[in-house]
Amino acid sequence: MSALPVSRASYDRVQEVPVAEANPKLLVVDDEPELRSLLAEYFGRHGLDVRQASDAAAARQLIQQTLPDIAVLDVNMPGENGLSLARWLRETHPGVGIVMLTTVSEAIDRIVGLELGADDYIPKPFELRELLARVRALHRRLQGQSALQPRQAANGHANGQRIAFGACQLDLEQRKLFGADGAEIDITAAEFDLLALFARHPNRPLNRDQIMEQAHNRGWEVFDRSIDLRVMRLRRKVEKNPDKPEVIKTVRNVGYVFVTAG
Repeated sequence: MSALPVSRASYDRVQEVPVAEANPKLLVVDDEPELRSLLAEYFGRHGLDVRQASDAAAARQLIQQTLPDIAVLDVNMPGENGLSLARWLRETHPGVGIVMLTTVSEAIDRIVGLELGADDYIPKPFELRELLARVRALHRRLQGQSALQPRQAANGHANGQRIAFGACQLDLEQRKLFGADGAEIDITAAEFDLLALFARHPNRPLNRDQIMEQAHNRGWEVFDRSIDLRVMRLRRKVEKNPDKPEVIKTVRNVGYVFVTAG
């Protein structure tokens, strides 16, 4: 049997006392039965409602029965891989948080996963406590427990609880993006947080260090390339012409700026 992609120190702490916090419904999808069992035991001891699937087909069946709040997906699985499952999950159930499990050498898979709409990733081997912290941080973002909304209203940048991004409207209360026709546009929790960060600093260039600092405060795993990918995805959703952005503009040698109307 191959070694588990979890550090020994992390495994030994499986008896930790659960943290009192609102708990998500978690779906773990991985073809390694020992790892699935370990994750189910660990998360279960922390009060999470955990279900397991050995492959994408089994995961789809479980999702049809009960929709999880967060899915932890292994990238490399026999048959349909985790990236394909993540794409399907994002298209069919955009409100579900997605955390990808990758190996250290799979940088391209992490980038593709972020492009497909994954909210976070964690490389193997990993610490169980770190994975739990990332899951809880993502759950808090999905539940809208961030203090961003009251700060936004107090600063007067919002029209009620909505902010205009070009022809689109970002609803801070519902954590949703709406198009010019009023239809909802699918965005991930991390994409919402990035739009909201821009909205807090209108017409002010933000460099990558500032964006990454805010990202780490919210539990994102970020690097320069992931920021660029998220901005690229957002431009496809809020810009009339993503190749010639007028809303989220690039500031050469600095970063990005959200340009408000007028």
